[in-house]
Amino acid sequence: MKDRDTVIDEFNNLVNMTSTELRDWLEEEQSQSSGWEVGSGETVGHESVLKGDHSGRMIAQILEHNPTENPSEYSDQDIDHMRRVVSYCKRHLAQEERAKHNTSSKSYRSLKNWGHDSLKE
Repeated sequence: MKDRDTVIDEFNNLVNMTSTELRDWLEEEQSQSSGWEVGSGETVGHESVLKGDHSGRMIAQILEHNPTENPSEYSDQDIDHMRRVVSYCKRHLAQEERAKHNTSSKSYRSLKNWGHDSLKE
């Protein structure tokens, strides 16, 4: 398992959307219809994780409560979710080249649900 500092660095490099951009995106129909369904009718990026919060919303909360990216201000719960975000984004960016270029692809939209906009690279 990656250490805390590595997770923080990778999260802050991969999540390139602001909390406002992410929250606005999560309200769009494209966001809600992207990704892969998990049985509840919601997609993985919208899937319920901790205390009923959605993954994308949790990312926005992490960004909002620590805008300076101060490593000491991340909670263990933040780090756990950040680890999940890093894993998801790295895996999908490595597997799906179209996510980097085709903004109409399910992969691009799904990654955006996780705070990564490939057009911002």
